[in-house]
Amino acid sequence: MYRVSIVVPVYNEEGNVAELHREIKEICVQNQYEYEIIFIDDGSTDQTGKICKTLKPLRYIRMRRNSGQTAAMDAGIKAAKLDYIVTMDGDRQNDPADIPGMLDYLVEKDYDVVSGWRKNRKDTFMKRFVSRGANLLRYLLVHDGIHDSGCSLKIYRRECFKGVNLYGEQHRFIPAILKIKGFTVGEYVVHHRPRTSGKTKYNWKRTFKGFVDMISVWFWNKYATRPLHLLGGIGIVFLILGGCCGIWSIVLFLEGYKMSRNLMPPMLTIFFVIIGILMFVFGLMSEILMKIYYGVHVDTSYSIREVIENTETD
Repeated sequence: MYRVSIVVPVYNEEGNVAELHREIKEICVQNQYEYEIIFIDDGSTDQTGKICKTLKPLRYIRMRRNSGQTAAMDAGIKAAKLDYIVTMDGDRQNDPADIPGMLDYLVEKDYDVVSGWRKNRKDTFMKRFVSRGANLLRYLLVHDGIHDSGCSLKIYRRECFKGVNLYGEQHRFIPAILKIKGFTVGEYVVHHRPRTSGKTKYNWKRTFKGFVDMISVWFWNKYATRPLHLLGGIGIVFLILGGCCGIWSIVLFLEGYKMSRNLMPPMLTIFFVIIGILMFVFGLMSEILMKIYYGVHVDTSYSIREVIENTETD
């Protein structure tokens, strides 16, 4: 019997929360799960909170203000107590009927994470266009091995989130973050339903924030444990350019060219050398900061899945 925590961030979804709760409860009862349903109200200004308080069983968490979907999801994940954590949107576009298949697939393939793939999306053309562009960038930068990072319907083993804190718009990149730590990630085709009530919360601001967080995940994946390789490498490139400009300045001087007529070569030399030194220093400082981070923070650059001890009596 699966022990499942269903985590659902909601914001101004008064027309959806009751029916979504009914669907989740029905699926869990039908499959004889030990379950808990957690709704995180991200500062709703409509009747969402009032309706949630009438639903049973439900753990209702209300944020003090609208902090964003990632913050709400992080709060719900931290409140989850059972073995498997299911995350999904509160707009009913994710179908709870996909949960049993995803759970079976995760266990059968021994994955740590299974992400939903909305292969046939029921969104507007513009939303699908932006999403595909974001997925292309994510594929080029992050390489998390999934088609649809924007799908909130995902299933995780609870141990995935030990020492993990989410911020910004990082809920889209949880599989990538976990894959960096060594967790295995799979994908499962899910249904996607058209929105029947309420308004979409996505806008250009969230798209921009998501792109910035994508860069952050890329940097963390590539250089979190070795920032000097990136910043120091850039510094060396600038120092080489400074050296070339310096040689250019010396050649011009030896040929009798008056520098007062054109200060560009020496100015470029000084500029490139200063930038190169600064980048190298920043790299060294970042290296020190990362060592301090991993020394005092609960997070690590790796995750141990299991420990096996073979003794002589085995």
